[in-house]
Amino acid sequence: MPCSPSVPERLKRSLAALALCLLVPLAALAEGRIDHAEIVAGDEGYVVNADIDLELNPRLVEAVNRGVSLYFSAQFVVERDRWYWLDEVVAESALNFRLTYNAIARSYRLSVGNFHQSFETLESAVRTMQRIRNWLIVPAGELKAGTIYRAALRFQLDTSLLPKPFQVTAIGSRDWNLATDWQRWTFQAGGNP
Repeated sequence: MPCSPSVPERLKRSLAALALCLLVPLAALAEGRIDHAEIVAGDEGYVVNADIDLELNPRLVEAVNRGVSLYFSAQFVVERDRWYWLDEVVAESALNFRLTYNAIARSYRLSVGNFHQSFETLESAVRTMQRIRNWLIVPAGELKAGTIYRAALRFQLDTSLLPKPFQVTAIGSRDWNLATDWQRWTFQAGGNP
């Protein structure tokens, strides 16, 4: 008769299976990545340039083609270390995108604030959205020259702005959890942005 594993061995296997189950949803959340991100001193202040690699899955493509607006958000944070307290958040900003399909015109529309642009294909609209250029995040004079700051950027599908039935569906669905991990780096503020 084959012997069964001891209690500690079964406990180890159960804990390993539990850990794997907990890690899979976290890995599924971050399906994209930020290929390149930088802060550049511009005329009006510090701007962010970033290239994001994020692919819409078939369920999201079907949703937008059926008239559901998809909302995306690029979130950016600048922090400064403090030895006596929690780190200081110097700047926090979000850039929001709305991607829609117009069945009559057979075109995709990408909106950023009051700016709208139409595209013939979904791929070109998504490609434009994933190429962030000259996004002003800190006005001139707000960063102290010579100080080291930490920057963080992420890009994600914002399910909180979807219609209510889709919000409920998005809660437990991997298809609606589309995001990058936080991209973090340090930079030194220059004299005159």
